[in-house]
Amino acid sequence: MRRNGPVGPASDRHWRGSARLAVTCAVLFTALAFTVDWDAGTLTAPRALLWVALSTAVCAVLLPHRVSAGPGWLAVRTPWRRLVVHTDALAAVRQYEGISAHLVLRDVHGHRLELDPRVLAANPLIWHELDTGVRRSIERGTLHRGADVLERLGHRIDDETTQAVLRASGLS
Repeated sequence: MRRNGPVGPASDRHWRGSARLAVTCAVLFTALAFTVDWDAGTLTAPRALLWVALSTAVCAVLLPHRVSAGPGWLAVRTPWRRLVVHTDALAAVRQYEGISAHLVLRDVHGHRLELDPRVLAANPLIWHELDTGVRRSIERGTLHRGADVLERLGHRIDDETTQAVLRASGLS
């Protein structure tokens, strides 16, 4: 039996796998460091504490940001804080290309967040929530800069989705 109530927020469906990979790398780093130190006969309590602290730092660096979206908002959770913008009150959007391409979203309330555009491409529900909020921002006249950036990104996401569907169906 289906519920007819509101659906929960859309979240990054690949985050758990990426987080698992980050934790696995940190645990392997600790295990290798302990093994090498123990084999050399130099493993002590302070050195073990150092290896654990370093592996915690490795995990924190590798842990991806958790992106979620709902009606009128987009949130990015880092290990230290949660950033939220109101997508239906966006003021500016910028996209930075290069090695670490990212979008910077700013709303009229002064909130700002950065996210990887690949998260939007990999999660159609998050993209839908953002796109709906952007359309509301344009209707309300709050989005002054960046509508073209999101339009190009939308076309790119649509093209990638179309290519994936064609590949999966064997037509491409």
